[in-house]
Amino acid sequence: MTKLYQKLIKSCPTDSEIKNGLKKAFSSPPETPDKHLLMNILNLIDLTSLNVTDHKTNIIHLTGKVNSFQGRFTNIPNVAAICVFPNFVPVVKEKLTAKNVKIAAVAGAFPTSQTFMSIKVSECKMAVDAGAEEVDVLLPVGAFLQNDFTMVADEIKELKEAVGDKLLKVIIETGLLGDYEQIFKASVIAMDAGADFIKTSTGKTSISATPEAAFVMCTAISDFYTETGIRVGFKPAGGITSPGDSFNYYRIVNYCLGKEWLTNKLFRIGASHLANNILSEIAGERHDHF
Repeated sequence: MTKLYQKLIKSCPTDSEIKNGLKKAFSSPPETPDKHLLMNILNLIDLTSLNVTDHKTNIIHLTGKVNSFQGRFTNIPNVAAICVFPNFVPVVKEKLTAKNVKIAAVAGAFPTSQTFMSIKVSECKMAVDAGAEEVDVLLPVGAFLQNDFTMVADEIKELKEAVGDKLLKVIIETGLLGDYEQIFKASVIAMDAGADFIKTSTGKTSISATPEAAFVMCTAISDFYTETGIRVGFKPAGGITSPGDSFNYYRIVNYCLGKEWLTNKLFRIGASHLANNILSEIAGERHDHF
């Protein structure tokens, strides 16, 4: 592994540092989000549909809801992106008219990363060619758990090359890595190999995003930035449904990384139900627009 990896891996936070860091992050003001802050969080969401039952009609319907949002809620910013399987990227590309909403796709044999490398590369390239501006891929967890870190890094480098100047979000799958040191290692490897974002989870495992994993990953991002001057984004995903949960991740990012990370250029939240719950909180009544 690189000299940068060897240097950064020594700075993984301890259990007590994580616990104390989270306590400080959660005790910092504001204690509860106001409407303006909730609007900011809504604008961080990658509105996601990644179901076995997805079909063209429901993806068109989802895109239509995003398109009509600003007309119905004129003073509230839209979601950051629509995230779909790669075969639905052309559908979103054709139908999306909402301004400043990106098209994101999962690729690289999501959600397992278990297939031939040539297929992963081809799928990423095809997603971009179809119109994806951002591509979410899974770090090869099996290879990582076998300590084949060179293979992990080489694969991420190749996938980054495949997407070119589009954003590559690398999923760590924190719930399968066992401990915080492993999460820190995977985060550093992904960033060192060219990830534009690191993401907690696919949302397809029993344990997805947790505040502890988020704190470890954001600490790794901070250390990486200190050493390189490169800002890598952070995306928690999986099981984030309530405004309170999303606000906790917002506070972790603010505490570890600062205000520069609190926009959708460097911070996203992957979710399917969160947008409606935040919108309802902002409006003070139930809204199921999305």
